[in-house]
Amino acid sequence: MIGLLQRVREARVCIAGEVVGEIDGGLLLLVCAERGDTELQAEKLLTKLLKLRIFSDEQGKMNLSLQDRLAAAQPAGLLIVSQFTLAADTSAGNRPSFTQAAPPAEGERLYDGLVQRARSLHPHVQTGRFGADMQVELVNDGPVTIPMRIAPPASPT
Repeated sequence: MIGLLQRVREARVCIAGEVVGEIDGGLLLLVCAERGDTELQAEKLLTKLLKLRIFSDEQGKMNLSLQDRLAAAQPAGLLIVSQFTLAADTSAGNRPSFTQAAPPAEGERLYDGLVQRARSLHPHVQTGRFGADMQVELVNDGPVTIPMRIAPPASPT
């Protein structure tokens, strides 16, 4: 599973001019399920991002997680947006290949499971809409942008 995590001051996702998800501050996660991914990769990605210490403490050091901010009553939203283009392979030619992205039905199932689990662990979760043409607006804080990849287990040989 691939994630692109951005620390944001604010972020929103719109579909056809309508805001469908919005946070005042926290993390924006763009996420893509790859072929072979399971709920295990989604769980590992979510666990890691909730505990990732990328917010500044009183001394200005990246030392606080999203959960730490929540405990301190600071903005701690999580906006999760599906983005299959994170699986782009640009190694050959000029047109990206997306063959490593999970098939749409599988990707949607894993995305929905990730969102459901996120909502059970964090009180401020907003989303886009899987497969929709979305416009994402954000004010990146820092900027801080962190790629994350949780690979499926290696196949036994």
